Amino acid sequence: MNKILIANRGEIALRIMRSAKEMGIKTVAVFSEADRNALHVRYADEAVFIGPAPSNQSYLVGSKIIEACQLTGAEAIHPGYGFLSENPAFAQEVKNSGLILIGPTPEAMEIMGNKLSAKAAALKYNIPMVPGTEEAITNVEEAKSRAVEVGFPILIKAAAGGGGKGMRIVEKVEDFEEQMQLAVSEATSAFGDGSVFIERYVTSPRHIEIQVLGDTHGNIVHLFERECSVQRRHQKVVEEAPSSVLTPEIREKMGKCAVDVARSVGYVGAGTVEFILDENLDFFFLEMNTRLQVEHPVTEMITGLDLVKEQIKIARGEALSYKQEDLKISGHAMELRVYAEDPLNNFLPDIGTLQTYQTPKGYGVRVDDGFEQGMEIPIYYDPMIAKLITYGKDRTEAIERMIRAIEEYDITGIQTTLNFGKFVMQHPAFVSGNFDTHFVGKYFNTESLKNEDEQEAMIAAIAAVLLLQEQKTTAQQSASVATQKSNWVQNRRDY
Repeated sequence: MNKILIANRGEIALRIMRSAKEMGIKTVAVFSEADRNALHVRYADEAVFIGPAPSNQSYLVGSKIIEACQLTGAEAIHPGYGFLSENPAFAQEVKNSGLILIGPTPEAMEIMGNKLSAKAAALKYNIPMVPGTEEAITNVEEAKSRAVEVGFPILIKAAAGGGGKGMRIVEKVEDFEEQMQLAVSEATSAFGDGSVFIERYVTSPRHIEIQVLGDTHGNIVHLFERECSVQRRHQKVVEEAPSSVLTPEIREKMGKCAVDVARSVGYVGAGTVEFILDENLDFFFLEMNTRLQVEHPVTEMITGLDLVKEQIKIARGEALSYKQEDLKISGHAMELRVYAEDPLNNFLPDIGTLQTYQTPKGYGVRVDDGFEQGMEIPIYYDPMIAKLITYGKDRTEAIERMIRAIEEYDITGIQTTLNFGKFVMQHPAFVSGNFDTHFVGKYFNTESLKNEDEQEAMIAAIAAVLLLQEQKTTAQQSASVATQKSNWVQNRRDY
């Protein structure tokens, strides 16, 4: 494998290219009109233009990606995450073209891409499931009857869903019919598939996911867990590894279950098995993501493995060079997704120009980004600017280092989630480890950030006044010295 094409953009494209470069592999970037001057385009050995800014005319057009491979002689495609990364039709198209997809088989993608077929596969290995239905439900009365059996509150979920779309929490039976119709409608609109199922709603869940790797020789290992419970709109903002609540016994059980889920579909490559953990520390299978995750750096930090390199090696047909017993957790890592969003305005995207962009530095700090000062944040794509990752010998040091890094990160011109990240890191519930996926709803309010912003503004104003006073005093002293010197020179001349 001498040349790979990265079918993505921004920070993940750059992150993949850097690992490929260390392996002596040439890289090909693809770019839309909006990304003509992007960093990943400049970094790659070659770059191919694939169309207008909207992703459905560029990054989501599989035929253009394959044509770019044929044009440049790239032998393999790394899809990153998002876009085509979990599209089984594209995976099959790549295979039919004689190219290598750095990822799982189309069949594994298809099974795990639907929550119901994923459940069916996992049940072969008796993986714990949240009580509910094991098939799609279309009859409202039948669904309502099953919901009563399961017990309220219940969750209606889109079978093909993700990111909170097609999901409805129902507290009482009287609301069921309306909420089911809304869930079906939203699922149809978002995924072209209105299939929904129901399961008991876990009231205080924690979101725990296990990273797995499988090779073409039948070897599958897990790389421990990531805690992803700090979310807004059902999407992650803060992630860490390992979790602060798992015991070694629970970690081992979850890891084995994750490996079994992967084994149920003959999984090859990097994937993530997601679970929810209830207040009793009982865990239940949620779904499997058949790609590299946004939060993969925290796993890299605690294991010392480069997951992109592992993906490439697996795609080349190499066997894993380690066994489960060789792997261990070392230290603790935190990740904050730095979004161009305004936390004071319900985390809505805030598009604009990066007037100032200075990243933090120092030991234990990693920034995966795809922007530089003066660049525009495009309106067409996910508003994530960067991933800020910190590492420490333990959780306390990782948190302290994250606070320091956030304070050093200087971004102006747009609103970001940096201050929100600092709020999380300093909140007693997060520091104690006693939190769940309702963290934002329970603890975050805009006044917290407003007060902090006002304090920072006041400190900046005081600093400006002090600086002006200092400059004025310095000027006065300089003038006095100049006058004295002038008098001394005049007196000297008089003699």
